[in-house]
Amino acid sequence: MKKNDETIRNIRLWDWRPIKQTLRQIQAIRLYYDFYSVDMDRYYFNGNYQQVMVSPRELDKDKIPEQARTWINEVLTYTHGYGVVVNPVNKISGEGLPYLLIKDIPPVSSVNLDITRPEIYYGEITKGYVIVKTKAKEFDYPKGDENVYSTYAGNGGMLVSSLWRRILFSIKYSNPQILLTTNLTPESRIMINRNIQERVKKIVPFLSFDKDPYMVISKEGKLFWIQDAYTISSNYPYSAPIGGGYFNYIRNSVKVIIDAYNGTMDFYIVDQKDPLIMVYKNIFPQLFKNFDQMPEDLKEHIRYPKDFFQVQAELYSTYHMTDPDVFYNKEDYWETPNELYGEDEIKMEPYYIITKLPGHEKEEFILMTPFTPSMKSNMIAWLAAKNDQPEYGNLIVYKFPKEKLIYGPMQIEARIDQDSEISQQLTLWGQKGSTVIRGNLLVIPIEESILYVEPLYLRAEKGEIPELKRVIVSNGSDVMIGNNLEDALEKLFVRAFEGREIVITGCIM
Repeated sequence: MKKNDETIRNIRLWDWRPIKQTLRQIQAIRLYYDFYSVDMDRYYFNGNYQQVMVSPRELDKDKIPEQARTWINEVLTYTHGYGVVVNPVNKISGEGLPYLLIKDIPPVSSVNLDITRPEIYYGEITKGYVIVKTKAKEFDYPKGDENVYSTYAGNGGMLVSSLWRRILFSIKYSNPQILLTTNLTPESRIMINRNIQERVKKIVPFLSFDKDPYMVISKEGKLFWIQDAYTISSNYPYSAPIGGGYFNYIRNSVKVIIDAYNGTMDFYIVDQKDPLIMVYKNIFPQLFKNFDQMPEDLKEHIRYPKDFFQVQAELYSTYHMTDPDVFYNKEDYWETPNELYGEDEIKMEPYYIITKLPGHEKEEFILMTPFTPSMKSNMIAWLAAKNDQPEYGNLIVYKFPKEKLIYGPMQIEARIDQDSEISQQLTLWGQKGSTVIRGNLLVIPIEESILYVEPLYLRAEKGEIPELKRVIVSNGSDVMIGNNLEDALEKLFVRAFEGREIVITGCIM
């Protein structure tokens, strides 16, 4: 365990679903702010490689009180979200709440990363147009019983001061206020297409897009969105269709960087071997840039996209079979296992972790998913995608010996249910009227062994804030529950388990 201290320190205890509920209660600050997404990333803080969750605080105009929904408020005053919340995936406060590295309004940072441009004019839930640099002050953030106002200082949007442009935009948005208002100045700018996914589709409608754009923080403290883009086709010869027959060819060829303040977009080609994107580059030579032109501080935060990884995992569950007879009969077909979330059995999603892969010398940020044999619950293999440079995009599959039983996620869930101490604790909480939320069960490879970790959250009957109360760990042989990860691991490894190590073999895809 000491040799894998960085892996242990980065075990994710916070599930994105309960932490989103918690952040909405403790960090939304005002009712019109919302945390729509919680994004996994990694940063170096004081020399330590740390997996974190980054949650942008966006402005949701639907939450502005009905009596305040005037044209001036919705278009000139409430124009942008503000800042992000950053928390390490493994730390909790004394009250069972997440430990926050960057928090509050204006942003307060306890690490070597400051937010210098916290305003979010372009985001995932931003909608409608806004006009900036007007005589009306823009709401920036609340401060005590008062509000702080500001004036936009960037070059996003387009000038709207001329009479003809005001007429055209009044017609476009069916609102005469743009023409009649006296709040505009010669410097006023109108921002349109502010939803980032709609925005990129306007520029490159011939590409498809990942459903989960994520926010990163540059070294200068500016906020950027990274959107993964795909080239797809349904006409690739001798290729089985996937996605409901929608396509049989897909490449993650482009990373789009979107400035959350100015809305500028840069399209970087990350797959020079994709013939489709190279054709588009020849057609639009000024639009696409080479990957080596991406700023280094942003390049450090690109991720292998989940949507793409799930497609590859689904295909590999069949095409790992190389014997024609076995392949034809699908004798060795694999499946993505299920897990419990709360009381519901759901399909396990791929997840990001920092770990040291078997046979490797240092920890790295990977995306992984386990496999089970068809119609069975034991684990047979797991697939990992590397996220760090220079090996970004490399896929590795680790296969377990078929003659050994390696517990799968649902088998560990069953063992948790059968444990008398855990069952007693869950029953006690339920009798007190609290709701127990069982978080993601993580399968974490540590050298030639597997560690299973499942957090338990508790939400009061009339409460909105889930609190992390217990952590369950297992090595496959024993199951232990503790007040925190350290406590649970100490209990687990007090029990000697010599001779139970798992031998696994890896091969690069």
